[in-house]
Amino acid sequence: LPEPSKHSGVAALIMEYSNGNRFICSGSLSSGGNSIVTAGHCVSGGGGVKDADLVKTTAYFWDYSTQGDERVPFNPNAVAIDVTDYFVHPDYTGEVIDQNDIAVLALKNYAPAFAQRYELYDEGDLTGKNFNVTGYGTRSAVGGAAGNTGGLPSTGHLREGDNKYDYAWGDSRFQGFFTDRDGNGENFFGTAEVEFSYISDFDNGTLAQDQARRIANALGLGPLGNTFFNDQGLGAREVGVAGGDSGGGAFIDGKLASVNSYGLTFGTNFGDFGGGLNSGWGEFSGYVPIFIHTDFINGAISAAVPEPTTWALMIGGFGLAGASLRRRRLAVAKA
Repeated sequence: LPEPSKHSGVAALIMEYSNGNRFICSGSLSSGGNSIVTAGHCVSGGGGVKDADLVKTTAYFWDYSTQGDERVPFNPNAVAIDVTDYFVHPDYTGEVIDQNDIAVLALKNYAPAFAQRYELYDEGDLTGKNFNVTGYGTRSAVGGAAGNTGGLPSTGHLREGDNKYDYAWGDSRFQGFFTDRDGNGENFFGTAEVEFSYISDFDNGTLAQDQARRIANALGLGPLGNTFFNDQGLGAREVGVAGGDSGGGAFIDGKLASVNSYGLTFGTNFGDFGGGLNSGWGEFSGYVPIFIHTDFINGAISAAVPEPTTWALMIGGFGLAGASLRRRRLAVAKA
């Protein structure tokens, strides 16, 4: 179950479109309590702007210290706050694998006091570091053996677990295999920047499902996987991300280290246990690191001010406090 002191600032996001469609993503509350850090693709098809037909986004917060594990979106006991502005990274292309797949959403009001605020983890290269990852995506009824295909429980329940950043696609040991561009300007995955796109695989304790190791071995550069990325997981705490977890946070020492971005598999020949993209054993989860985006995030947070009515209430409060202090000083002077 989520830990209140760690996960109460992870929000469920519901995007509503003009055609009536709704989508769920996840996000993390900023240190200022006035905005959500999430994935760009949750609200944008690229180009640095939100989708034109996205008419409403609502962030839902849940107090796990008192309310237990329930489905959060549309729950009358959740704190629902509208999003009033969207800051999408200007270099986000809309491609699935893009290290700029990140956005900051301004909240109409400050998040509730129980919601954890998250500082940014900006200490550089994430390779080999363990993290705790969260999201409101699909849960598996049968575990990693079949991913999320074994009788889907609904999305909307916060789940969390651990993993390790295996490497980024631009790891120097890969000698540009994934990042070098051809005559059309395309790298291994497309045209987006992917050098700092990090992955973790969903290990189950066996060499067979260690896809990160097997892919690194297959690059024609020697046994890189066996030498540098031989890791079979963290046991029962090991997780991968799934649909609905997009935009959710991964944390190191309680600080936001990355944003959930995509799922990826190279197939059963490289360790995918069940085949297909279903968040099962052996598949990759992809992340946008925070450390390359701190300027963008901090700039967006600074611009994400609450609505004027909220400021008016705050100014009124300060004014009353000031009047009280003045009266107290006068009383002392008279004495």
